[in-house]
Amino acid sequence: MFDPAHQNPYPDALRPDNAPAPHAQLSALLGFLGTWVGRGRGSYPTLAEEFRYAQEVTFSPDGRPFLRYEARAWLLDADDVPLRPSARESGWWRLQPDGRVEALITQPTGIAEILVGHVSADTVDLSTHEVAITPTAKEVTATRRRYTLSDEGTLDFVHDLAAVGQPLQYHLSARLRREGGD
Repeated sequence: MFDPAHQNPYPDALRPDNAPAPHAQLSALLGFLGTWVGRGRGSYPTLAEEFRYAQEVTFSPDGRPFLRYEARAWLLDADDVPLRPSARESGWWRLQPDGRVEALITQPTGIAEILVGHVSADTVDLSTHEVAITPTAKEVTATRRRYTLSDEGTLDFVHDLAAVGQPLQYHLSARLRREGGD
């Protein structure tokens, strides 16, 4: 019988000290595993001005051919001091044997995305398959996300967005460094 007072004996992607080994099918994504932190910039035609933000992205295995994905962001002032939490999302990436990637990403703002794409060399390129929104969420019709390992310790992120009547266009970009790296 499971005793909650004792350490959980089950492997868990949320606990690095007890995370299972990555599934062999994830070999094309092994370079993405871990937590990445850094800074970025964003803009959109419906916003008054460009903004700066800090971002943290985590990819972790759970022993199956899936990656758990979580991203958090904070708006920054001109001195890089966090003003407030900004975006937050979580989900799963499902890697197929032929290198295709299916991603399910949800946001607390009432947006759920299903994206499809592929892994090539050190890049994952994902585009909208479907977007679902709650009745009070902002209209989002499409996104495109590109994650590129530019070297062993750097992850570049670019996010294009089609929302609130605007066509698909640049919205965010960030340069992230592997946490615990140089």
